[in-house]
Parts: sequence; structure tokens; C-alpha cells
Amino acid sequence: MNTEQILSEIREANLSYMMLAQSLIRADREQALFRLGVSEETAAILEMLSPAQMLKIAAGNTLLCRMRVDDDLVWSLLTNHGKSAANDGVSRLHACILMAGRHQEAA
Repeated sequence: MNTEQILSEIREANLSYMMLAQSLIRADREQALFRLGVSEETAAILEMLSPAQMLKIAAGNTLLCRMRVDDDLVWSLLTNHGKSAANDGVSRLHACILMAGRHQEAA
């Protein structure tokens, strides 16, 4: 992949993320705050963006969304390294609980 392709992919990801975020916020604000991991202030800004504003913001060369999973424990639970398929649901539930707790701490 060359630089122009990477920048194009970033722009597309940014636009998709903002459109999804805006839809989630408008449909169910509380759930959107939790799922997106954004503050009330950020949600208010995203909700009010016009399509032209979203296109302009998405055109930047910086990815707007980030991975919320930022530690080895959660990644291990999500990928089930060394675990049987029977524990898959329990591991994912545990990972969700950990991430939910971190969202509450950040809020």
C-alpha cells in the first residue's frame, strides 16, 4: 500500500466512523456514549455536524477513532489465547465488563 492509498483509507474510516457515531447518538444517546467511549460534549459536537463538515473533518490525515482495548488482559480475553471454545462467551463477557468499568472511570 502506498501513502496515497493509506490516506484514502484513513479518510474513508474517518467518514464511516463519524456517520456511525452520529447515527448511534441520534438513536440512543446513552448507549452511544458507552459504545463509542466519548464524552457528552463530544457526542453533542458529533450530533450537530453537517455532512459538509464531516467530509471536511474526515479529509485529514489523522485517524479520528482509536482502539479502546489498550492492555494485554483485555486482548487476551478477546482473542482467547490458550482457551477452549467453551469459555469464549465467558471470556468476552469478562472483557466487556473490564472495558465498561474503564468507560465509567473515564466519564
